[in-house]
Amino acid sequence: MTESVATQILARNKRAIARLITQIENKQPEAQAALSQLYPHTGQAHLVGITGAPGTGKSSLVGEIAKAYRRREKTVAILAVDPSSPFSGGAVLGDRIRMQDLTHDPGVYIRSMASRGGAGGLTWAVDDALKVLDAAGFNLILIETVGAGQNEVDIVKTAHTILVVEAPGLGDDIQAIKAGILEIADIFVVNKADSPNVERTVSVLQQMLGMSRGFGGQMLHHGKLMAVESPSPSAGARTSSWQIPVLKTVALQAEGIDAVVDTIDCHYQHLKTTGELVERNRTRLTDELQTVLQAELLRRLLAQLPSDYLAEMMTGLVNKNLTPYEAVQRILAETAG
Repeated sequence: MTESVATQILARNKRAIARLITQIENKQPEAQAALSQLYPHTGQAHLVGITGAPGTGKSSLVGEIAKAYRRREKTVAILAVDPSSPFSGGAVLGDRIRMQDLTHDPGVYIRSMASRGGAGGLTWAVDDALKVLDAAGFNLILIETVGAGQNEVDIVKTAHTILVVEAPGLGDDIQAIKAGILEIADIFVVNKADSPNVERTVSVLQQMLGMSRGFGGQMLHHGKLMAVESPSPSAGARTSSWQIPVLKTVALQAEGIDAVVDTIDCHYQHLKTTGELVERNRTRLTDELQTVLQAELLRRLLAQLPSDYLAEMMTGLVNKNLTPYEAVQRILAETAG
């Protein structure tokens, strides 16, 4: 049965894809068996993260980017991490509702996943879901985060190219400078560019980039010093570092989308040319290995404890007879050897 599922996914069977991702979310054992067969077929997709505060129009932008890639005859998967329902724990499915016109395109697959309290704007199941979509042969996978604002930095560990979306009129523009989330951007997109004060928002972002000139025209980006784009770059300027652009779009009217797609492709080519794509993939896999290892070690440790041991520790914590650190030390002592 597992071989049949893997074969169907390699043939881009959407029902098989949906079933396997559901099994992944539900932690069903057959999911890992299928993933083992699919893993050798991964590593071909361009992973693009789209993040930013709520209200910036991320979902509309994602939909238009997908349409633009379809016009270029590229297949696209969209993984939208939605807020969890407080009752069922499932995804709210808001992004699917907003992307109805893409659902019947055979070259597009859309999946909403519940964040289920996952930190950093992503859910723990995203990495495995990406493997499924990658093995299915989608050229581009768009990962839209839950929209939690500055906490969404986990996307830097997942995507090759990261778009940070801003919009005019969402509050004090100076927040753009204080938000650490902006340091992860490969591309800034100011959406809703037909709104008043759009030039002020663009200017603030460019000023933020320009503030790093004390580092020789560079800024901290993905943990490294990277070149930044001047507000008025010379036409003949060339650099071996990626110059972070600020682009304007009006997603609801499909304005500026081609420029965004061109820049996404340009960034991916830059990653390949410089060897940074290999480095980012290695970093992503290292982080995933550590996450899986931590989860498995915790599972094995808890399985060794007597059924009522954690309840006793919690009683001690509630009654202030134990600190969390002391409780951990007792749990480790109980499971040692």
